[in-house]
Amino acid sequence: MKTENLRVEKIGGTSMTRFSEVVDNIILGDPTDVYHRVYVVSAYGGVTNELLEHKKSGKPGVYRRFKDQSDYQSALKELGQKLCVMNQDFRDIGLDLEVANRFLSDRFDTAVRILDSMYSVLASGYLNRKEVLLAARELLASLGEIHSAFNSTNILTNRGYGATFVDLSGWEDGRELSIDERILDVFRTIDTSRSICFVTGYAKGTEGIMRQFDRGYSEVTFSKVAVLLEAKEAVIHKEFHLSSGDPNIVGIDHVRTVCNTNFDVADQLADIGMEAIHPKASKPLEVAGIPIRVKNAFDPRHPGTLITNDYICPETRTEIIAGSDRVTYIDVHDTRMVGEVGFDIKIMQILANHSVSYVAKATNANTIGITIYDKDCRAELISDLKQHFESVSSEQLAIVCAIGSNIAKPGVLAQAARALANAGINILAVSQTARQTNMQFLVSRDQFKNAQIALHRALCE
Repeated sequence: MKTENLRVEKIGGTSMTRFSEVVDNIILGDPTDVYHRVYVVSAYGGVTNELLEHKKSGKPGVYRRFKDQSDYQSALKELGQKLCVMNQDFRDIGLDLEVANRFLSDRFDTAVRILDSMYSVLASGYLNRKEVLLAARELLASLGEIHSAFNSTNILTNRGYGATFVDLSGWEDGRELSIDERILDVFRTIDTSRSICFVTGYAKGTEGIMRQFDRGYSEVTFSKVAVLLEAKEAVIHKEFHLSSGDPNIVGIDHVRTVCNTNFDVADQLADIGMEAIHPKASKPLEVAGIPIRVKNAFDPRHPGTLITNDYICPETRTEIIAGSDRVTYIDVHDTRMVGEVGFDIKIMQILANHSVSYVAKATNANTIGITIYDKDCRAELISDLKQHFESVSSEQLAIVCAIGSNIAKPGVLAQAARALANAGINILAVSQTARQTNMQFLVSRDQFKNAQIALHRALCE
């Protein structure tokens, strides 16, 4: 299966919406060798939000209507019509509008029929509701990537290049294949030296890709394809460079592009929601020894950020200042805690029961502070904790982190704390392990931006 010099590349939804630039910058960027490339594509920007729900606001999409047993048929039909209008934007760069719209309409009509059957099954009450809803969610999610991958293939074919639509959605394929088996089965007959491959970011498998990864599924597909095809490099195209700070906060003239880093740093970023790549997608690549390159899709001449196993910054410095202002700090105070072995296991078990993972944890003799995302801080979780411990309180805060592959030198923590103090920012909690790749500071939410600016100026500039 291995092909020399094969690169597997992931193109995100916002970039796909600007596909004319993607063609010029990425796909045909090196006209001497347009092949040996496999592109795993997301749905066009905003489409998956309308199929499922808005990723950030939670605004319901077609899936929520199906789940709530409201008029999902009309919602899906309206979205299909909207996507046919979207197709007109790509006619000038080679899309056969009639073929693309007919393909899309056929898939959406079939999806409605399948959902109608699922709806009847739900109404009967004979099958597990959760499993049926998950199947409906996977079906709907697949439509976005089917649309963008088909269009991409059609455009490149009409421009005279060999191109293959690689449909991993398992559309009307009843075989019980795992995701890995489906990928290997589909690529078994494809010659990547003669054809540019456009792969659906959604992949159907017996394990259910959304059961484990939900909205992170396209990066997991990308990772699996790269590992199974033994790619030389895995490339992720985003709308920005991986920089030392957020240019919108720190200032475009103050940040620098991070040219090299390692998988540990990538994991630290993912843990606070600043994903270079989904952590469960990066791990197989890390184990396989396949480097990841994060590139700005609209700055093609820049080599981007190379993420490898063994990179350590040759000089001691903080590489990235990042954070989130969507976290809640839960303070668990209990006088019975001191000296009791395994007391925190009780807290961890309650978090696990509510499917909550924490971002940071700090402890002393009788207090354990847990930082979680706002979206996970539900009333029932706090109520459950209050039933088991003497005092439980919660507060919405912000977390700001100084991250790097080589920041372990005397005085760095003091330097960071002094920078925050000089900016008039009170550190509410701090966390750092002996590995010293990530210094985490909890601050009030209204100081989130100022804290990033202060740390960046002190540690990165």
